[in-house]
Amino acid sequence: MKIAVNARFLLPNKLEGIGWFTHEVLQRIVKAHPEHEFVFFFDRKYDERFVYADNVKPMVLHPQSRHPFLWYLWFEHAVPSALKAEKPDLFLSTDSYLSLKTDVPTTLVVHDLAFEHHPQDVGYLVRKYYKHYVPKFVEKASRIATVSEYSKQDIVTQYGTSPDKIDVVYNGANPMYKPLSEEEQKKVKVNYTGGQDFFLFVGAIHPRKNIARLFKAFDEFKKASNSPMKLVLVGRKGWSTDEIEQTYNAMNYKQDVVFTGRLSSDDLAKVLASATAMTYVPYFEGFGIPILEAQYADTPVITSNITSMPEVAGSGAHLVDPYSVDSIKEGLLKVALDKTYRDSLREEGRENRLRFSWDKTAEKVWACMEKSLC
Repeated sequence: MKIAVNARFLLPNKLEGIGWFTHEVLQRIVKAHPEHEFVFFFDRKYDERFVYADNVKPMVLHPQSRHPFLWYLWFEHAVPSALKAEKPDLFLSTDSYLSLKTDVPTTLVVHDLAFEHHPQDVGYLVRKYYKHYVPKFVEKASRIATVSEYSKQDIVTQYGTSPDKIDVVYNGANPMYKPLSEEEQKKVKVNYTGGQDFFLFVGAIHPRKNIARLFKAFDEFKKASNSPMKLVLVGRKGWSTDEIEQTYNAMNYKQDVVFTGRLSSDDLAKVLASATAMTYVPYFEGFGIPILEAQYADTPVITSNITSMPEVAGSGAHLVDPYSVDSIKEGLLKVALDKTYRDSLREEGRENRLRFSWDKTAEKVWACMEKSLC
């Protein structure tokens, strides 16, 4: 069997949510099925590290698809032309987009429908594209994989899709996320916070991640506790961040907020394992991989009590109302000041993380792909 794959999110040193999913799943599927041929469609010069085995044929399709107009050109002109030339049995797309101009059976991975619930967080042209095309993509797909029961039900509710067409595949966490010794943690703290304990946020600095309320809650935490703790944010600045910047500039304790930017995978793993708690409180999430990564590192988690996050966190997190600064503040106080509670969250997290692995994800995606051909 020949399988074509949308590989445009496989970008060296720039892997984020969808990119990591694509990387972790594809490398496993390709190696587990050497009897099949895979054709990876890139939209720019590719990195050889993403050509995982001899049964992968890389192809570069133009133009680079990083804008709504270019998305249209890539998916409705470049991709169908390549599919016609390659004649694959199946097309796999892991980023919620597909080609409407092909009859090749297609497995589509839809991670979330955040734009339907919070359109204000998406630029005008991107919002128009999503609103117009994503329902068509969902309808066109032979089969859909999504990363949580929450997202599955959301697709059913938003678009009237049959639940029988959708498979839940969950996400996994990289084995690099693991506990560190106290001595190693001390070294990390010296490097990033002058030796102080810290809360951690990991992700793009984007309105959907609720950073502004996290800043306000951290300010209130500092005022209530007089603690020397810091707040460390790891991730790139993304999209519209005016409210975030204004909130940060108005903070009383902004000197205790540390922006690291994007970190290497090794450095991120060390920082994550050294945090007092992961403070990940978005107001919408299709899965929330940082929750799971923190649990693999034995780091207590504070996360939101809505959308997919309780489903992913299980009992291994302190849940807060992401729309309430006071609720987030109380979560920070509880986890920071109560060691027994932190230890209980670690223990619950160890149990919960066993439900997830990239091996399981890859197996479920492959099963979804096979159903696409039925």
